[in-house]
Amino acid sequence: MSDKKRSHWILIMIGVMAGMLLMKLISGQGHNHSAHSGPSAQATEQKPKFWTCSMHPQIKLPEKGLCPICAMDLIPMTDGDQAVDDGTVSLTLNSKARQLAEVETTEVIYKEATKKIRLVGKVAYDETRLSYISAWIDGRIDRLFVDFTGTKVRKGDHLIQLYSPELIASQEEYLQAIKNLDQTSGSQLGVMRSTAEETLKSSREKLRLYGISDAQINEIVQRGQTQEHMTINSPVTGTVIHKNGFEGMYVKTGEKVYTIADLSRVWLFLEAYESDLPWLHYGQRVTIEAESHPGQTFQGKIAFIEPFVSDKTRTIKLRVNIDNDQEKLKPGMFVRATINAVTGEGGRVYEEELAGKWICPMHPDIVKDDPSVCDICEMDLIPTKEFGFAENPSMKKKVLVIPVTAPLITGRRAIVYVENTDDETGVHRYEGREIVLGPKADHHYIVESGLREGERVVIKGNFKIDSALQIQAKPSMMNPDGYYTEGAGNISGVVANHENAGILVDAFSAYLQLSELLAAEQYDDIPGQYEVLRAEIERVVQENQWTPQTDGLGGLVFQLRDELQEIDDELEPFRERFGRISDIIKEILSKYEYNESLHFYLSYCPMALGDGGFWLQRSDAIRNPYYGSAMLACGEIKKEYGVAESKAAGGNESHHNH
Repeated sequence: MSDKKRSHWILIMIGVMAGMLLMKLISGQGHNHSAHSGPSAQATEQKPKFWTCSMHPQIKLPEKGLCPICAMDLIPMTDGDQAVDDGTVSLTLNSKARQLAEVETTEVIYKEATKKIRLVGKVAYDETRLSYISAWIDGRIDRLFVDFTGTKVRKGDHLIQLYSPELIASQEEYLQAIKNLDQTSGSQLGVMRSTAEETLKSSREKLRLYGISDAQINEIVQRGQTQEHMTINSPVTGTVIHKNGFEGMYVKTGEKVYTIADLSRVWLFLEAYESDLPWLHYGQRVTIEAESHPGQTFQGKIAFIEPFVSDKTRTIKLRVNIDNDQEKLKPGMFVRATINAVTGEGGRVYEEELAGKWICPMHPDIVKDDPSVCDICEMDLIPTKEFGFAENPSMKKKVLVIPVTAPLITGRRAIVYVENTDDETGVHRYEGREIVLGPKADHHYIVESGLREGERVVIKGNFKIDSALQIQAKPSMMNPDGYYTEGAGNISGVVANHENAGILVDAFSAYLQLSELLAAEQYDDIPGQYEVLRAEIERVVQENQWTPQTDGLGGLVFQLRDELQEIDDELEPFRERFGRISDIIKEILSKYEYNESLHFYLSYCPMALGDGGFWLQRSDAIRNPYYGSAMLACGEIKKEYGVAESKAAGGNESHHNH
C-alpha cells in the first residue's frame, strides 16, 4: 500500500474513532454519573444491540467477533449509542455534550479578503535591453579595447580597432567623390554637378552604414587620406556580458563580437502554484527582498504570466520588471518576492493605482487615465479591468468568508456543519451542508454559494461530528449518500422509462470483464478489453444515430463514448477514468429499466477515489478493482441487477459481503 493510501486509512480510522467517542458523549449527555454506580447500574446496563467495526462502521453483526473486511475486533453498540434518526443530515448535542466534544463555531461574515503570496525567484537580464556589437563589414580585429567580460562601457566608448580592405576602398571612394564634386563645381553642365553630388552622398551613406560615425567621416575628410584601421564605438551604455572576439580574428558581416546588457532594469522570474493564480494579474505590484541588501526592498510589476503549467514543477512562471538604477540586483541572484492582493468588485483584484486605468499590454509601467497609445511601443492601451482588476478606484469589495478550519474538503466536495441553537432548551443542532468554495485568502476561504451572512459554522470539532454521522449511516464528508441502507441514497429504485438500459447489455458484459481484469491485476490484458468496451459503445451510438445534443439515454451513452476516447498509460489515472465510466453506467441503471438475463451487482467502496467509488461485478463476493490485491474485499454490495431483478422487486439493496 502506498504512503498516500496508508495516510488516508489512518486519517479515516482516527476520525471514526473520534466519532465513536462523540456518540458515547451523545448517549450519556442526559445521564447523571451517580446513576451508573452500584448494583442498580449493573441491573440497567444495556445489552449490545449489535457489534460494529471502528474502521468500517457499515459492518453490523449480532455477535462479537472480527470485522470481515479488516479483521479488527468488533466493538459493541447499544441503543443509547445511536442518535435519533429523523431522516435529516444533522447531529444534536446539549450544551454539556457540546463542551465535552470541544465544538467551536464562528459567524459567517462579509469582510475584505486579502492574500499575501510569497514566492522565490531568480534575477535575469532584461532581454529588451540587450545589445549586440557585431561586425558591419568583413575584416580583421587588430585590437580589442574591452578584452574581458564584466566591463562597464558608456555610449561612445571605443571597443574594436578593425582592419578591412573593403572599408579602405569605401574611404577612397568617398575621397574621390569629394574631388569630383570640386572639379565640377565650375561646370556649366548641371547634369555633371548633380551626378557628383549624388555620388558623394551615396558614398558617405555607405561609410555610415558600415558603422563609421559622422565625426570619423569628417576626420577622414580633414586628413584627406584613408585610415588603415577604423575604430568601432559602443552605441549603448551597459555591461559587457559576453565577448566572442579575439585580437587577430577575422570576422564576417553580422558576426557578434560583444553582448552588452543595460542593468538599470532587470527581470525577475518567479514560480507560482496554480492555487495562487486567481490572485495574480498583469501589472500587479511586487515587493522584492534580497539577502545581499537586508532591510531594503525593491519594487516591480508583473509583466508576463506564462499561459501554461510546467509539467515538471506544476508551477506557472511569472516575469517581473524591476527598476535597478543602482544595479544592486545582479543577474543570477535569488530573491524573495511578496504580492499583497485584495479582492475588489466582482471578485477582481483591487489595486488602487490600476483601478479604472488604461495600461500597455507590452509595458506595464505605462499606465494612463484615458485611452491612448503607449509612449514606448505605440500600441493601443487596454483597460486594466481586462487584466482582472477592479474598475472602481474607490471600492474594495467585501466578500463572504469562513475560516480555513471550517470546511471539510475531500477534493471534489467541501462540507461545513452549520450550528442552530434552541435558546429555550439549549440544544445545539449541527446540519451538514455542501458549499462551493472560491479562492483561499490567507486564513479564510471565500464562499461562492451555500452559506448566508450571520450563520454559524463549526471551526473545531467538525471532524468528530462528521464521524458520528458516518456511524449513524447518514451522509457525511466521506460518504455523500450515506451507506445506502434501505430507503436511503439516490439508487433506491429504478425510474421506469420508455428507453431501456438493456440496449447496452453487450457493453455491460465488456465492462464486467474489464472490472475483473482490474481486480485480478491482469494489467497486460486491460488495453485490449478497454478497446472491446469502446467498440461496443461506439456501435450502439452509431446504430441509434445519437449525437452530443441527444437527450435521455442517448445523451448519457454519448457521455460514456466521450470518456472512452483514449486510454491512460498509467494505472492510477486509468482507475480514476474507470471510476468516471462506472458513475455514468450507474446513472444509466438508476434512470432506465434493465430486464436482461446478464446478472451483476452494483458495489461501493468508501475508500476508493478519495470520496468513494462504485463499480459493477458479476460475483456477489466483493472484488475491488480500485485496490486489487491490496484491499480486494473492501466494499459492499448495493444493488443486484439481472436475473434476480424479477424476484426482488427492483433488486436487493445494501447487503454486505461477509
